[in-house]
Amino acid sequence: MKVQAIQDCITGEFKTQGDPAAEIQNAYTSDLLSDVMGNAPADSVLITVQGHKNTVAVANLVGMPAIILCNGRSVPQDMQESAEQEEIALYTTNLDQFTASYKIAHALGKI
Repeated sequence: MKVQAIQDCITGEFKTQGDPAAEIQNAYTSDLLSDVMGNAPADSVLITVQGHKNTVAVANLVGMPAIILCNGRSVPQDMQESAEQEEIALYTTNLDQFTASYKIAHALGKI
């Protein structure tokens, strides 16, 4: 699925567009950034509540084109600027992580 298709799966808003045509092959849900660094596959979307610029740095390191920030968390200005600079899509939703993960997994054909 393409990054832009996130908005077709879950209700929310893009704070940064990243590369809307970038492919998402998988998803990874975690709030522990060291876990993301060690275990998340590249070309996946990160589903988390960690709303700070270090989340963007980890997504960039792993090769993730998008982050979904759950539970209505706000996006700090430095996180948004970092996501824009790294061309990582940043999407916010009021959904909890379980629901967002389920909807993305369904869209990816994983369930």
